[in-house]
Amino acid sequence: MILPFPIAEPESEAAAELGRKLFSGPVDFLKGVVAMDGLPDADRVEVCFAGRSNVGKSSLINALTNRKGLARASNTPGRTQEINFFELGEARYLVDLPGYGYANAPLAVVEKWQRLLKNYLSGRPNLRRAFVLIDSRHGIKTVDEEIMQLMNRSALTFQVVMTKADKIKDHERDRVLEQVRGKLAKHPAAFPELIMTSSEKGDGIATLRAVISCLE
Repeated sequence: MILPFPIAEPESEAAAELGRKLFSGPVDFLKGVVAMDGLPDADRVEVCFAGRSNVGKSSLINALTNRKGLARASNTPGRTQEINFFELGEARYLVDLPGYGYANAPLAVVEKWQRLLKNYLSGRPNLRRAFVLIDSRHGIKTVDEEIMQLMNRSALTFQVVMTKADKIKDHERDRVLEQVRGKLAKHPAAFPELIMTSSEKGDGIATLRAVISCLE
């Protein structure tokens, strides 16, 4: 029986090597954007990372780029208030989106962040894929589905990346994966493979690198 939304298999040697080369090259912070008119030119392939606050997004980006301090990790939900652009070599932008689902930020600030997020996701022509990060311990929540619905409307392909896979036991993981697969079946923009990752253990990092390197 083939499960819907299977866990991505390790990439071919050629794809893995492309990913290794891409992420072993220069990765530099370009700018933080607080309004659409501040976006850099849409002149290269772009991927973005979205997720609830404290889902492990900064840790994943740091692991992916093999740079401990590239993305700022914080225990304070909602600390990242900008769309942060990183240059991945000369042919890619890697974009760190503001965390969503935070409860402690002022309402006006939350509304501003959400408006910027929606405008970016629906209006960036070179954005090839969004990676939506889901905590392996908790599965998809309502705030995640709201972002996924926006991507459906924008015809923006998104792929779920499960984070913190080392923090959950196998039988609990199976239960969460069943929930995730059931939710994703309702979203036409969802890419039909999941990526399981652990920033601490390095699981799935090579697969994610290869996926990004093969996007055109």
